[in-house]
Amino acid sequence: MVTLLEQLSSMTVVVADTGELDAIRRFTPRDATTNPSLILAAAQIPTYQTLIDEALKSSRVRIGIGSPVEEVVEEALDEICVIFGKEILKIVPGRVSTEVDARLSFDTDATIAKARKLISLYNELGISKDRVLIKIASTWEGIKAAEVLEKEGIHCNLTLLFGFIQAVACAQADVKLISPFVGRILDWYKADTGIDSYPGPEDPGVISVTKIYNYFKSHGYKTEVMGASFRNIDEIIELAGCDLLTISPKLLEQLRNTEGPLIRKLDVKNNSSIDSKDLKVDKKRFDSEMATDRMAREKLDEGIRGFSKAIETLEAQLAHRLAVLEGGAAFSHAVQEIFMLNDLDGDGCITREEWLGSDAVFDALDHDHDGRLLQDDVRSGLGAALALSSF
Repeated sequence: MVTLLEQLSSMTVVVADTGELDAIRRFTPRDATTNPSLILAAAQIPTYQTLIDEALKSSRVRIGIGSPVEEVVEEALDEICVIFGKEILKIVPGRVSTEVDARLSFDTDATIAKARKLISLYNELGISKDRVLIKIASTWEGIKAAEVLEKEGIHCNLTLLFGFIQAVACAQADVKLISPFVGRILDWYKADTGIDSYPGPEDPGVISVTKIYNYFKSHGYKTEVMGASFRNIDEIIELAGCDLLTISPKLLEQLRNTEGPLIRKLDVKNNSSIDSKDLKVDKKRFDSEMATDRMAREKLDEGIRGFSKAIETLEAQLAHRLAVLEGGAAFSHAVQEIFMLNDLDGDGCITREEWLGSDAVFDALDHDHDGRLLQDDVRSGLGAALALSSF
């Protein structure tokens, strides 16, 4: 019997949602996507220490000896994202997604400048822009930045997408790809309704992506739809046939170990859209729709905060490592700060619902898979209690 992963790969482009190179090698996807949260998780693996050190040393030279640590770390963060991207592209035949700093999500000009810089760093490494997707949050400002970049031939992946109006605005901006977050939509509805579980076809995240896919195909939009942030393989099964699906190593493993027939649920030849009229989206309509879509608004804000926090945590660790390499003192309170920021109810543990970072990072820290992070989990996972030389 053929596995679910083999069947899925025949009808959908499978993308590895990880920055861990070994996981990408195991599953041989066409594309891979990463972000600072995933790189933060990967950076805890000793195998990748050389890549981290390479970026820090290069950034010190690029910025100049004697420059402030903050400037070196900012430069190093860009270089690390690109270095990881380069290593990923040695494995996958397609594209890698590299994320713009989430703290720039409401600044169109700054987002454009950062995207151009990331592409220039890739070009310095001999990698053409057609192999890179620039990940940008699906704010109005982010969508407008992507519209400019697409006209320059810099293709974009619009992430943190939860609402239908975000998707339509992206399509009308000729964005290359969008990443609607299936699992996080489900999380919101479970918390809001008190319903513990939804059958696959009734999963709110599945319904959202299906609606977007059918709308795009019905109206001839070329923007690719890539479902993301899955909680279980039932969600993936219900979206078989979507243009792309980006899947964590944990769920890829489940798909690879599961046999049985897989039915194509989304098909450009047999789609129908509930919305026959093609919406025209301007900023006024976008803002109005987002104001009334509580789920999309709350999850977008939460996602930007989570990605921003992951960047700040990674920056702290890079400063830590730079201090080690240059003989300075290490940061000693990173774990406590991370824990306090995420333990929203102060009960001494962090649940998945409280965690504002990436699902992949939560999974990496949750070694016993009980859905709760204690301070020791965070400490051991992030390596803050390790010796100065071990990062």
